Amino acid sequence: MSYRILVINPGSTSTKIGVFEDEVQLFSKTLRHSAEKIAEFAAIADQKSWRKDLVMEALKENDFDVTTLSAVSGRGGLVAPLRGGTYATTDKLMADTAAGVGGQHACNLGGLIAREIGDELGIPSFIVDPPVVDELAPVARYSGHPVIARRSTFHALNQKAVAKRYAKEVGKKYEDLNLLVCHMGGGISVGAHVKGSVIDTENALDGEGPFSPERAGSLPSGDLVRLCFSGKYTEAEIKKMITGQGGLVAYVNSTDMKQLLIDAETDPKIAEVMDAFHYQIAKEIGAMAAVMCGQIDQIILTGGVAYGRESVEAITKHVGWIAPITVYPGEDELLALTQGALRVLKGEEKLMEY
Repeated sequence: MSYRILVINPGSTSTKIGVFEDEVQLFSKTLRHSAEKIAEFAAIADQKSWRKDLVMEALKENDFDVTTLSAVSGRGGLVAPLRGGTYATTDKLMADTAAGVGGQHACNLGGLIAREIGDELGIPSFIVDPPVVDELAPVARYSGHPVIARRSTFHALNQKAVAKRYAKEVGKKYEDLNLLVCHMGGGISVGAHVKGSVIDTENALDGEGPFSPERAGSLPSGDLVRLCFSGKYTEAEIKKMITGQGGLVAYVNSTDMKQLLIDAETDPKIAEVMDAFHYQIAKEIGAMAAVMCGQIDQIILTGGVAYGRESVEAITKHVGWIAPITVYPGEDELLALTQGALRVLKGEEKLMEY
């Protein structure tokens, strides 16, 4: 039996949608939203009905019969910490998603829209591996002071998807492998996947870890405190320096990885910044290797940065001795959302409940 899945991945100024028959994509479209239109809504959850109508209009315009759908799968939002997996869009999950108990982000709309469409069509709706997947080992939660605990907020959807993809390709179970997964996009997160659980990773949403194209990474704490109390910056400005205007964009005023790698060949300043970028990623991979006691079956490099041959080679030079490396460039989140729903529909995984 085959299944048709509608998948919905909302971003700050776009909503990506797709329809899959099992893992074969039948249709996909990116719906763009102007900043002016987004500004009309007081809260992110208020955009739900408007974005849902746009999704349904796009399906109608492409003559897609929604009555043939088996399920709807939406990107998960910032809810309370939970284990990885595919979750039913229960009333409790949707209430916490709408309230943004873990923070406000456009990804919160994924489950809300999926639930409403699913209810209207009388089919199940899910979210899959939201950013707040938390499987940290107890020792990984210690920060150095009891008033602050380390949190797991990372690229769980893509990290889990590529880890399971690798396991399938080598004919093993994800739960039987030790995989070190490095997602490299606008933000960067490195996860220690030990026998099916991500026992350590960063709070990548707040920019922890290596610096990335637009995030500052883990900054020297004393200097950050002095900056915060210098009177030169507002709280909002400091947050922007950490996430959005940090990392490569702060150093070289660009996040265009392809062009930066070209420019690095002739510009010594850019070359040094790119060296530092690769160095920090490799350093974090090394730290996670220590967490895993060196017992690593495979290192996986993924995300948009992994398209860059120079980046992959530079990181491999530092960490290739730790374990073999597999590269899955990009982040096919629509397929990942589909696969999460399919695993439940086909009885390969248990449906999780929030």
